[in-house]
Amino acid sequence: MSDLTRTPESLLRRIELTIIRQLDGMLHGDYHSLFRGVGLDLADLREYQYHDDVRHIDWNVTARLQTPYVREYYEERDLNAWFLLDLSSSEDFGSGEVTKRSQAAEAVAVLASVLSRHSNRVGALFYGSNVDTVIPAGNGRRHVLQILHRMMAREKGVQSETTRLHDLLQTAAQVMKRRSLVFVVSDFITQPGWEKPLALLGQRHDIIALRLYDPLEMELPDLGLLTIQDAETAEQLLVDTHDRGFRSRFAAAVTRREDELHAAFDYAGVDVLELSTEDNVLDALLRFSDLRKGRSRLHAGRSLPPHLERR
Repeated sequence: MSDLTRTPESLLRRIELTIIRQLDGMLHGDYHSLFRGVGLDLADLREYQYHDDVRHIDWNVTARLQTPYVREYYEERDLNAWFLLDLSSSEDFGSGEVTKRSQAAEAVAVLASVLSRHSNRVGALFYGSNVDTVIPAGNGRRHVLQILHRMMAREKGVQSETTRLHDLLQTAAQVMKRRSLVFVVSDFITQPGWEKPLALLGQRHDIIALRLYDPLEMELPDLGLLTIQDAETAEQLLVDTHDRGFRSRFAAAVTRREDELHAAFDYAGVDVLELSTEDNVLDALLRFSDLRKGRSRLHAGRSLPPHLERR
C-alpha cells in the first residue's frame, strides 16, 4: 500500500483484520518463541553456562545427568515491551511505494498489537536528531494507535549531522527501569560505536534488532547519470551508474558494511530481524519465529536447521 493512502487508523484496522487473524492461527503456541523471558512457565532445560543465574539450576536433572542444567522460563504475565524507533531522515527513503519508515510502522503495529492482545504493556522512544519523544508503557488498542499516530505524523526533515544511535540506546537504558523486551527499529545508518551500548542494554533486557533496508541500498542498477543525496546531511553527488567500476566499488562497500554490521550484532549478542521495504511483514515475522525457535534448540544442545543458519 502506498504511503500516501496510509493513516494510523486504516493501518491498524487492516492489520487487525488480516495479519493478526493469521498470526493467531499460525503462531498459536509460538507466541513465546518470539517473546521469551523470566516468568512462571517452564520453557526449556539446557546446560549451565558461565554467567547463568544459579537460582535457575534444576537440581533433580543435574543429579540425574551429573551435569548442571538450568531452567528457562516463558514471560507469561505483565511483560513490558519497548520500541526504540530511529526516525532519522534516512528512514524516509524508499525506491518504491514503501519507505523504510512506513515499513517500520507496519512492523510496530503488528508487534504492538500482538503484545497488547496478551495484556502486556508497550512503550516507545523516538529519535530524530536526538531522543525527542518518550511514550510511557501502556496497553490497549488506543495506546497502540497513539504510538502509530505519533510515529507517522512526524514531518520529514534534513539533519545537520549523521545519526547517533548510541544516544538512543543510552537514553533507553535510563528510561527502562524494569526488565523488558526491546525492539531496536533502525536502518543502522549511524555513527559507529553503538554496539557497546546495545550489548550493555542486552545484559538486562531481551533485545531484538529490527534492521530496515531498501533493495536499492544493497545493489545499484545501471541507471546512467544520477544525482544522489545524503538523506541526513543533504550532501549531493553526481554519479555515473553506467560505469562498471563505480558499481563494483559500490558493491564492495555494501559487502564491507554488511560484514561490519553483522559483526556488531554478533558482538552485542542480539537476534536480528532483517526487513526490506519489499518484504511482506507477516512472512518476515514467521521467518523470525523459526529463527528464535532455532536459537532455543542451540541453547538446549541441539543443532540449528540448515535453512536458518546465517549465510
